[in-house]
Amino acid sequence: MPANLGPDYLAAEEEFRRAETLPERIAALEKMYAVLPKHKGTEKLQADIRRKLSQLRKENQKKGPARAAPFYLIEKEGIGQIALAGPPNSGKSSLLRAMTHAQPDVEPYPFTTHSPTPGMAQFEDVQFQLVDLPPLAPEWVEPWVAQVLRRADRTLLVVAADDPDDLAEIDFLERQLAEWKLPLPQVMVVNKVDQPGGRGNFQALAELYDGKYECLPVSATAGEGLDRLARRCFDLLDVVRVYTKAPGKKADLTAPYVLKRGSTVLDAARHVHKDFAERLKLARLYRRGQLEEGLPVSRDHVVEDGDILEFHA
Repeated sequence: MPANLGPDYLAAEEEFRRAETLPERIAALEKMYAVLPKHKGTEKLQADIRRKLSQLRKENQKKGPARAAPFYLIEKEGIGQIALAGPPNSGKSSLLRAMTHAQPDVEPYPFTTHSPTPGMAQFEDVQFQLVDLPPLAPEWVEPWVAQVLRRADRTLLVVAADDPDDLAEIDFLERQLAEWKLPLPQVMVVNKVDQPGGRGNFQALAELYDGKYECLPVSATAGEGLDRLARRCFDLLDVVRVYTKAPGKKADLTAPYVLKRGSTVLDAARHVHKDFAERLKLARLYRRGQLEEGLPVSRDHVVEDGDILEFHA
């Protein structure tokens, strides 16, 4: 059986040839293994890469703990990181492309995503990070996907409304997450509802999984439901935006401080400046559209999304 090595693998192989340090060689080999097609024709090559990785990792440990971070660990940006998990051809890459400036490969055939692809999505005046991942399917599961999902702040389950095998695929994904000891996502994003029969299939899924998932209908290609999805992503991250104003001046509504839900006025003051928080005596709370008179609040008052605070030291 031919290996059919793709351009991603050949590029990773070239990185390995050019690597000068142990961490660089390890990172390149990890990438080679991740994008290598997994079938009988590549079994010998898979074993060879695993052997080389084992040798290099042992050699690197002797030299000390410092090493390059694995290619699949994406540094978090924005107010939080949300991973996209789903079966093949569910439209995860199309969703990433539609909601961010990322340009992942989008093809009509499965398994086009081999490595994690991040992108920054916008919700009003803040950004959050979406990470597209290889599909989860009985044919092959990248073992490192578990680490990405575990590290992400939240996960979205993405399925396709036009997929006749969606129930079996969802069942497999649930069993895989259980094997990894990971919780089920709260939200199921049902993509491609604009396709023939898509809306009816969405209703069937929403009824079948009522109480287990919150099902959201979207179409990445038509742009349908994406604003609502962005709002839901913001809610899932469980944060609030707090704005500030100086006494006698207008509120700055362009750059919010982002805090975890349940934070207090004192927590917000610490975000402004640690020393300022220590001198805080009181704060006045304003709401958008109600800026005439601020409500005095204590240091332990719990802030809500959209609160405007005027600090007095």
